[in-house]
Amino acid sequence: MVVQPLMLHPHVTFQSPAFLTDQQLAEIRESFALFDKNGDGSISTEEIGEVMRSLGQMPSHSELQEMVRQVDTDGNGCIEFNEFAAMMAERYLMESELRKHERNLRKAFVVFDKDGNGLIDSSELKRVMSSLGEELTDEEIDEMIREADRNGDGYVDYNEFCLCSPSDNDGENRTVNEPEGHPSF
Repeated sequence: MVVQPLMLHPHVTFQSPAFLTDQQLAEIRESFALFDKNGDGSISTEEIGEVMRSLGQMPSHSELQEMVRQVDTDGNGCIEFNEFAAMMAERYLMESELRKHERNLRKAFVVFDKDGNGLIDSSELKRVMSSLGEELTDEEIDEMIREADRNGDGYVDYNEFCLCSPSDNDGENRTVNEPEGHPSF
């Protein structure tokens, strides 16, 4: 991954991951400054507590210490900008991956939902399965619809489709009684 140096504090240089936009970097800088009340380039347990209390949260001292410990990679008891930025970059990446997964699910749903009514019926499922080389009987198709159809209306809507679609975890979201060897939606 290509990184660019970013100066945020006179004594701190952060190598930002290339996937972060300038706006995201600015947001990270701004957030860090909110926590770093005394401007020393690090966030103490006390500073985190102060910000959280101003937001109506009342964490205990041990909870605050645990929060710092999870992010404090150098073990000095404070969160420096590079540690804070790495944590935030990870969050941005996770959000980006979730959005990408959502887009892919939407695209896949559209492939199944030929008539565009927001529902997959047995004929649409059969058409797609056939195009994938899966010649299933009407009974097998109906069973797949029944397994995915959580509300019992005879169709698979987008939310039901998402629940039975394999995720990046190799299909752990498959329905329990899905016929062996047949792909999920």
